[in-house]
Amino acid sequence: MRLVPMDLCRPGMRLAKKVFNEEGFVLLADHVELSQGMIQRLGKYGIPHLYIEDPRTDDVVVRDPIREETRRLAMGTIRSHFKRIMMDSTPRRTVNQPFMGKAFKEALTMIIEDLSRNPSAMIMLTDMSVTDHYLYQHSLNVCIYATMLGLSNGYSQNDLAVLGLGALLHDIGKTKIPLDILQKPGKLLESEFEEMKQHAEFGYRLLKDEPNIPLLSAHCALQHHERMDGSGYPRGIRGEEIHDFAKWIGLVDSYDAMTSNRAYRAAMLPHQAMEVLYTGVDSLYEKSKVEHFRDKVAIYPLGATITLNSGETGVVVDVNSQSPQRPVVRILEDADGQPLHDPYEIDMSKHLTLVVIGVGDVNVVQPI
Repeated sequence: MRLVPMDLCRPGMRLAKKVFNEEGFVLLADHVELSQGMIQRLGKYGIPHLYIEDPRTDDVVVRDPIREETRRLAMGTIRSHFKRIMMDSTPRRTVNQPFMGKAFKEALTMIIEDLSRNPSAMIMLTDMSVTDHYLYQHSLNVCIYATMLGLSNGYSQNDLAVLGLGALLHDIGKTKIPLDILQKPGKLLESEFEEMKQHAEFGYRLLKDEPNIPLLSAHCALQHHERMDGSGYPRGIRGEEIHDFAKWIGLVDSYDAMTSNRAYRAAMLPHQAMEVLYTGVDSLYEKSKVEHFRDKVAIYPLGATITLNSGETGVVVDVNSQSPQRPVVRILEDADGQPLHDPYEIDMSKHLTLVVIGVGDVNVVQPI
């Protein structure tokens, strides 16, 4: 399979990976032939890439970190409870959600069980979902990323539960932000941004007295926009005043936001987002956490097309867990842009003079 940017997808291409709807059910199955209408609709939903079949890379398989059953339960739980809070007429107060904590805890238990089956897995672009609200998918993504980092750090089951719930619910306070601000397609006015910033405190208030939600998870919602140099919000605390769990969540929250399509900008690729995170080391994010995150992220994910300084173009077919920045690449085109009759593979970890100079796409060979 190949990871193809949405603007390069064409009618006749076949999906190599399922697309899910906002409730976690399959919207388009794998092997479906794309039509122009499908491509346009998926583009409007903000999906930046699709996995496409290509016989030259049919052995490349990208596995989801969680099962379809887990995705359905998690997305259904997020969507139903967040929508209920949004519909409540008291914009600044908590609402009666007697079973909210229990429902989210059940969803998180399944997420942890799924991720625990492969604790050494790399964080990678895998999800292809349409949703009626960015907030829902973002909440699930941040939970998956944060829980994977907790597993790789050897956290106890109790700590994973606290971190995971804090991540899953870190943005729940946005349910109390007016939709015209939350979904504004352009830059927020200063007054609007000040109102948006209140979501951290709103989230804390929603969670702090909720049965089955640890108080520390509520503090994750409160602190996930605090930064190392004190430039964050809502309290402007710094360094060790910020809990480690909130630091992890703040880091992956930024990463997922950058690698997702938004109304006001296109999604970045993983390597671009990682570069941005590195510019914030020590000032915004803790250096050791950014370094650990870098070592767990496939910045050139499986199926991505890259161009090397040799001029050759190929597809990432394997990720070196010890050196994610130097993947195994199947060369499909020579330096003159001519397709190779016999593609071959280069392990970049063993060819240190080679560097990636571009990330894009080449022509996909249609399956017969």
